[in-house]
Amino acid sequence: MSDAARTYQVKTFGCQMNVHDSERMAGLLEGAGYVRAPKDADQADVVVLNTCAVRENADNRLYGNLGQLAPKKAARPGMQIAVGGCLAQKDRDTIVKKAPWVDVVFGTHNVGSLPVLLERARIQDEAQVEIAEALEAFPSTLPTRRESAYAAWVAISVGCNNTCTFCIVPALRGKEKDRRPGDILAEAEALVADGVIEITLLGQNVNAYGSDIGDRQAFGKLLRACGEIEGLERVRFTSPHPRDFTDDVIDAMAATPNVMPQLHMPLQSGSDRVLRAMRRSYRQDRYLGIIDRVRAAMPDAAISTDIIVGFPGETEEDFEQTLHVVREARFAQAFTFQYSKRPGTPAATMDGQVPKAVVQERYERLVALQEEISWSENRKQVGRTLEVLVAEGEGRKDDATRRLSGRARDNRLVHFARPAGAVRPGDVVTVEVTYAAPHHLLAEGPVRGVRPTRAGDAWERRTAGPPQQGGRVMLPLPTVGAPPPQPEPAGGCPAG
Repeated sequence: MSDAARTYQVKTFGCQMNVHDSERMAGLLEGAGYVRAPKDADQADVVVLNTCAVRENADNRLYGNLGQLAPKKAARPGMQIAVGGCLAQKDRDTIVKKAPWVDVVFGTHNVGSLPVLLERARIQDEAQVEIAEALEAFPSTLPTRRESAYAAWVAISVGCNNTCTFCIVPALRGKEKDRRPGDILAEAEALVADGVIEITLLGQNVNAYGSDIGDRQAFGKLLRACGEIEGLERVRFTSPHPRDFTDDVIDAMAATPNVMPQLHMPLQSGSDRVLRAMRRSYRQDRYLGIIDRVRAAMPDAAISTDIIVGFPGETEEDFEQTLHVVREARFAQAFTFQYSKRPGTPAATMDGQVPKAVVQERYERLVALQEEISWSENRKQVGRTLEVLVAEGEGRKDDATRRLSGRARDNRLVHFARPAGAVRPGDVVTVEVTYAAPHHLLAEGPVRGVRPTRAGDAWERRTAGPPQQGGRVMLPLPTVGAPPPQPEPAGGCPAG
């Protein structure tokens, strides 16, 4: 089989940074002549598993997937399997020992080596394991195969300088390394020229941006600079850390029209005692103070969070403090996690591990409370007129012929009646909300307006025009100046 005919599939586990890395892997493979396998195909010539070491049962998930791939590879001479991402960085040679049918193992710092490692494994007929200990080039200098024609990730920093006791990310992604502002803005401008109208700025602690380049107010300045990019309609960011959340960032959000009235800010626990044990460098009062100031500046902002239930030593009183913060903050949404041990983290060996039954009962109480609050907050949207960016693949499968879906400016999911005229993913519709559920809004009446956009044009070109590199736009991103001084990668792990 010729190289040009070889197909690939990238399977992603974990955070937004992993999703972003997978787009880079796909871009590199397509640049090397591979073609993406159809989504429903299970017969790709190359399967890449981009792993996570943070989520629960990450090891089991990896080896379960590898076990399913083993007989397929045995039946298809020439098929290759590659494992990358955080678990690859962590387990290294262990993966090949446990699954000797794996051809390539590569780490978080050497995504760019993937095509070369695959070719070397084929020529030498033996597994290639390459784990770089430090980042050689910022990942956004690599080519990309974006999943969306109208929205894109833009990494502004990589790595993490925190030492949260439940999180292994700093050991796998390294110390924080910031991109130069000019490089970030150049990438955003290139994306807009390609039809993108929404970007999400990514960092493990996105609002710590600037610490590596010596400017503590750099993140607020970056948000304001994004507001100057003509054609960029929506800017989001994830995930900020409460420790680094300053008033200049709130001011920049409120003053920059294309920065969306939405904030995802991990809480993890409402108990000061537990936050101290987690090494989270803020306390309940500071967290709620940030919420109050955000709401004062942007009354309609939708705020979401991450919460861990059952951290070692958590008492019923500690848990009640978490419930108190949830009631006070009135999150639009909360991503809730039951604590589970992560090998290699200090929390895994702490005394006071909470019994599973207790964790489960607390978790159910938290979910019930948050569902009630989410529903109440969403009901406030009924009767409001919203601008919705039409999404691809967000529609409900049971009624896709009569409803479409998209995201409001505050990132709420909105299902709306399909208009009589044409509307494409990337276009913007104006709708009136008629019903609210805990996790979505419904606009059952006629669409009030449809605004075709360059993003819709880009989606139409991508899906109907002559395919580029397997049907998706390949975008080699420019590097302006030299890469910033060394440290490391980021995203949005549940650690926040």
